[in-house]
Amino acid sequence: MVNPWLALESGADPAAHTRTVRRAHEAFLAGGTVAPPVRRVVADSWRRSALARAASDGAAPIELDEPALRAYRDRHPLARAMPVFRELLGTIAQDGAHLMAVCDPQGRMLWIEGHAGVRRQAERMNFVVGSRWDERHAGTNAPGTALAADHAVQIFAAEHYNRRVQPWTCAAAPLHDPRTGRLLGAVDITGGDHLASPHSLALVQATARAAESHLACAVTELTICLAALGRDEALLTMDGSRLRLGRRHSEIMVLLTEHPAGLTGEQLSVLLYGEREMRPVTLRAELSRLRQLVGPLLASRPYRLTRPVESDLAAAEAELAAGDLTAALDTYRGPLLPLSEAPGVRRLRASLEDRLRRALLGAREPDQLRRWTGTPWGEDDLEIWEALVDALPERSPARSAPLATAGRLRAAYGLPGGSPTP
Repeated sequence: MVNPWLALESGADPAAHTRTVRRAHEAFLAGGTVAPPVRRVVADSWRRSALARAASDGAAPIELDEPALRAYRDRHPLARAMPVFRELLGTIAQDGAHLMAVCDPQGRMLWIEGHAGVRRQAERMNFVVGSRWDERHAGTNAPGTALAADHAVQIFAAEHYNRRVQPWTCAAAPLHDPRTGRLLGAVDITGGDHLASPHSLALVQATARAAESHLACAVTELTICLAALGRDEALLTMDGSRLRLGRRHSEIMVLLTEHPAGLTGEQLSVLLYGEREMRPVTLRAELSRLRQLVGPLLASRPYRLTRPVESDLAAAEAELAAGDLTAALDTYRGPLLPLSEAPGVRRLRASLEDRLRRALLGAREPDQLRRWTGTPWGEDDLEIWEALVDALPERSPARSAPLATAGRLRAAYGLPGGSPTP
């Protein structure tokens, strides 16, 4: 069976294949249709790139200047894996006239190392640290497509969506947090046509697995993770096992992770039930059932967690505090336990959503505002839609749809300036 993630079949003529794919690429840009011999992974990526209005002839944008890059890179989890990348890919990149690159989940290049001459050539298309190479901003390319597909992939020559990148060939593999499975970024090798072989794809896959193993070895036994954003029932990852909690147990775990010093029975009862009159035995029964699931992780007098627990709620809060709004939006998979009516959870949910919205309104970055309006929790957010309208150039064609939606929402809310519903 042919490996769909490899660019060339065994024995294929690279020059002939490049000509064929280039004609298909031009036909796609002209008419929007794509057919074999273009691989499905490439065709899907071209469509995503076109939908995102990625440039078909331009340079990738630079999002992180030197001070911001240095600070972000120092605290990024993949910084701990750089010795592995350099050992397995660094020397090969230097000797083989190509580049090793590592990016974050948004496709921002954090490290690019390798042959000096190749680096100078790559700089002409802004393949430099701090630049953004996700599909939205750079079109089809190995690191961006590996992130989008969450799979190792090889992109050859004319398969790149952007014409300026078509002289290059690259292979990349995604990297995940060994504890939570969260996407951390991708590792890539970029160079000439000599990389269009099964060996380059196998090499980045092996490097990614080695890096993940290295990160796993560095994880202390005490680390436990709780995922509760966008979930009606939280997911607890502990000692290599995943446990889906019931709704009340989810609420208790969220509240205890936010109060590491512990809560008395009365405090926890107020956060769970509010001012309703509840018999103490009701709470004790819930805690007893939870203890049967999590064992000695739950202690009493006061009720507390006996081991550190990392939560996606805390991660999003930390990313907002650090000013990394893009990372916070990645972490924010939706409102915290959206069906919960527990007063303590509702306050945490509202607080995080309010901080995210204020950050979005303050940043006025069109892509980030679009991400919010494209979600179930943000699609009717009039203030964000109006901010998106204001953030776009007055004569931009992209402004018409947000302007119409804002008008429709104003009408629906009975506000002046609304447009009638069609």
